[in-house]
Amino acid sequence: MTILIPSYEPDERLLALIHNLKEEAGDAPILIVDDGSGEDYRGIFKSAEQAGCTVLTHASNRGKGSALKTGFDYVRQHGDADDVVCADSDGQHLPEDIFRISDAVRKNRNHIVLGSRQFTGKVPLRSRFGNSATRMVYALATGKPIQDTQTGLRGYSSDMLDWLCEVPGDRFEYEMNMLLEAPKAGYDFVEVPIETVYLEDNKSSHFRPLTDSARIYFPFLKFMTSSGFSAVLDFVLLFLLQWLTSNLLVSVMGARLVSSIFNFSMNRRFVFTEGQGIAIKKSLPRYFSLVIVIMISNYALLYLFHESIGIPLFVAKLMTEMFLFAFSYMVQRKFVY
Repeated sequence: MTILIPSYEPDERLLALIHNLKEEAGDAPILIVDDGSGEDYRGIFKSAEQAGCTVLTHASNRGKGSALKTGFDYVRQHGDADDVVCADSDGQHLPEDIFRISDAVRKNRNHIVLGSRQFTGKVPLRSRFGNSATRMVYALATGKPIQDTQTGLRGYSSDMLDWLCEVPGDRFEYEMNMLLEAPKAGYDFVEVPIETVYLEDNKSSHFRPLTDSARIYFPFLKFMTSSGFSAVLDFVLLFLLQWLTSNLLVSVMGARLVSSIFNFSMNRRFVFTEGQGIAIKKSLPRYFSLVIVIMISNYALLYLFHESIGIPLFVAKLMTEMFLFAFSYMVQRKFVY
């Protein structure tokens, strides 16, 4: 097993973690990736090398995802088919938890092992809110709940290294992309409860709330944008056809047909770009099978809300789209593209 620690501008807590890991299991290789910290931090990394760690250095800051992929690539070339456990450098992952993840990797091949924090006790508000938000979005998008989507303590079996080097993303979004890509690649998850440790209100974190959150949510934002344009088109056509025909069924079907063709083109080109390798003759029938299901559901819900309950058509349409949004994203990611 190799312990991989991506590190940017670390302090003495990195050396304390290395010391504790060496005391627990002195023979475990420790690989540290200095993600462009600069000369001011050279002494800390030199001390890590003197303690027996291998240190790889990026000339400039490239992001946590890039640092992880540098480490994964090194292990697959030099690690003699080692399993890998990734931990953060700020002292928030305890050595005993790191080794518990390692044991779980050995017992659960072809699984991503997640060190799952329970968020009990005093937790910084931004950390509690951030994880709650990503947990909810991930569950809505995939139908698979995960307790801790933002954990940096993760374990991987050696036969996953090639795939790990191919997952898109260079910064904090890489770890979310990994969770999104794993089911399609055939990997499931195992969650191992770990201690929730925040030091000095998590001041050492290099996570940028606005910029990095936008990167993490970018796959969902692209889908929301595409769906938003399609929904506007669908809205306009629905009311236009309803005005022309006074027939709700014809209006729903006509509006959905045109907007779905637009949506398929947008999603294939800009949202689920990894699906461009799937031939249109495969993805198109899958997509329009989904369209038929959604169209039936759309009509049924609109009829229920508008015709049966008497909710105004505009409000009924909004409610219907909210119900079907998460379902559509999940099916398109898993089965269409």
